[in-house]
Amino acid sequence: MNKEEKHELVLALTEQMKEYGNFYITDTSNLTVAKINNIRRKCFESDITIQVAKNSLIKKAMEAAGGDYTAIYDVLKGSSSILFSKSATAPAKLIKQLRKSGSEKPIIKAAYIDSAVFIGDNQLDTLINLKSKEQLVGEIIGLLQSPAKNVVSALQSGGNILAGVVKTLQERG
Repeated sequence: MNKEEKHELVLALTEQMKEYGNFYITDTSNLTVAKINNIRRKCFESDITIQVAKNSLIKKAMEAAGGDYTAIYDVLKGSSSILFSKSATAPAKLIKQLRKSGSEKPIIKAAYIDSAVFIGDNQLDTLINLKSKEQLVGEIIGLLQSPAKNVVSALQSGGNILAGVVKTLQERG
């Protein structure tokens, strides 16, 4: 790979890091061509982009992207593949699915999810159970609406009683 090709790859990785906001760095070393092709096919089916790159180029792309990736630099050793996805949990779910079919790889080295860093393969279950921003906002709105709904339903169900109490208070005044 010549200098210009490396520069183009760094630019492409930087753009993907900015565009997706979520990426996983994995170890896919020592896998057969058939297994790598299977992983690529599954990634394509799950709308996940997979890219194999040298660690030094990945680091340069992270530096150019402008986020705080310093915690990830230590895991950039050996063979690395990057999985990009709009969904924070899709790559983790895919990895879990691949493991159920008998493959021990890819192994998660690190994951960067909306500025949060997860280090190590032991984070797989945590990554699978992450909720998206939309899910969290929906839950918060539901929680905020709940007390208002309770007050409205209490007023509707006890409307006659409430009217009687208001009338009694007015008569006293």
